[in-house]
Amino acid sequence: MSTTVIVLAGLSVGTYALKAAGPLLLGGRRLPPVIETISDRIPAALLAALVVVSAVGGDGEVVLDERVFGVVAAAIALRFRVAFVAVVVVAVATTAATRAIL
Repeated sequence: MSTTVIVLAGLSVGTYALKAAGPLLLGGRRLPPVIETISDRIPAALLAALVVVSAVGGDGEVVLDERVFGVVAAAIALRFRVAFVAVVVVAVATTAATRAIL
């Protein structure tokens, strides 16, 4: 068996074990309210961090370019509760227009 197959099998078993650990350890009980609130907010915080890093990060320094305009346009569209597909289209169009102008 190759090293790649062994590593993939190990990662698969590890992932399954981590996903199964929560329900097995809790046994139908609910998490404390504080932990439940935090765990509900973690995905949004991680997504926001990824967007910021992708928008202004570059070669170990902060880069302010056309991507920032796209993120701002998407934030404005989200504020007005526009459909998600439309938010993406607004962000892409704003970034493309800014690149064409600048």
